[in-house]
Amino acid sequence: MACWVYEGILLFGVVFVAGWLFSTIGQVRSGIDERRPLLQAFCFVVFGVYFAYFWSRGQTLAMRTWNIRVVDARGLPITQGRALLRYVLAWIWFVPPLAVLAPFHLRPAEVAVLVAGWVAVWAVLSRFHPQRQFWHDAWAGTRLVDAPRSKP
Repeated sequence: MACWVYEGILLFGVVFVAGWLFSTIGQVRSGIDERRPLLQAFCFVVFGVYFAYFWSRGQTLAMRTWNIRVVDARGLPITQGRALLRYVLAWIWFVPPLAVLAPFHLRPAEVAVLVAGWVAVWAVLSRFHPQRQFWHDAWAGTRLVDAPRSKP
């Protein structure tokens, strides 16, 4: 989970550049803009490209820091297609609670608590998998393994 948090910190830079690029190309002049869903879709695609690129090469920068590598079921590097599938399936960590909570118009703090609860439950459910891996990895045919440290 520490790698996950670190990945989120690194993704701040990706979001910053993606938001700047979207705002520049779309000539967004105000923070209050009706194109917010389009920006979210753009960030979804940018994240997909980011993860598919790095996972198909074995690991993201955060994974490299924590010595984690993503491989297929046979232990081989994954293809970009499989990495993209893993990315889409990984959204099960967030989409179900957000979809269920959307009609209720809850305060952001309430949504954050409920989503965090879902994430905790989903993480605990990985303990019920025979190899104790996350379900999106099992469905995508991938797994996380320890990566040997690279020599400087």
